[in-house]
Amino acid sequence: MSDAALATALVTQVVLAERQGRDRGWWDQMAAQYWPDSHVRLSWYDGDGPGFVAGSKAMAARGDVALHHVFAPVVHVRGDRAHVEAAVSLRFAVEIDGVAGDLVSHTRLNYRLTRRDGVWKILALNAVYEYATLTPAVPGQTIVVPAEELAKYRPSYAVLAWNIAREGRKPGDDELGDDRPEELAAFYAETRAWLNGSG
Repeated sequence: MSDAALATALVTQVVLAERQGRDRGWWDQMAAQYWPDSHVRLSWYDGDGPGFVAGSKAMAARGDVALHHVFAPVVHVRGDRAHVEAAVSLRFAVEIDGVAGDLVSHTRLNYRLTRRDGVWKILALNAVYEYATLTPAVPGQTIVVPAEELAKYRPSYAVLAWNIAREGRKPGDDELGDDRPEELAAFYAETRAWLNGSG
């Protein structure tokens, strides 16, 4: 196996191990994938990697169930830096006015990884939001979401933000999303510059 192929395989496994640890509640495994100085920015969290692991653990303890269906990632490696983008369908089991529902957020997770002393770990994680859906878990039932409440939030994650607010947490309003193409283009340009040695 070439050095490039080996680096790609190692980086991919770091990303997959991070998501597996998150979904299975294997917090030590999840935490082991982050550098202490890493940064995570999602709809409900903006801070360092260790804090993100702690926050995810607290969510699970409250019964907030979330599962990530991760599609094949695209990996770019340049020396000791790597950028990984993986499309994800994030499923939450929710209950709205006594009706069980499935809230699905379609997202692209963007990871920056660095290799230090031969070890790859996550330096940054940013979510790019595409859209979210909410359907009853049992066919034939109905979930009502007032249109005027959804209108407060951006289309790339309106249902997700609405549910976060409904649970008493504060959703972000400045997340990366397909509904803001100029910001998204700048993010990808900056990511490519970083991958090629800038910053």
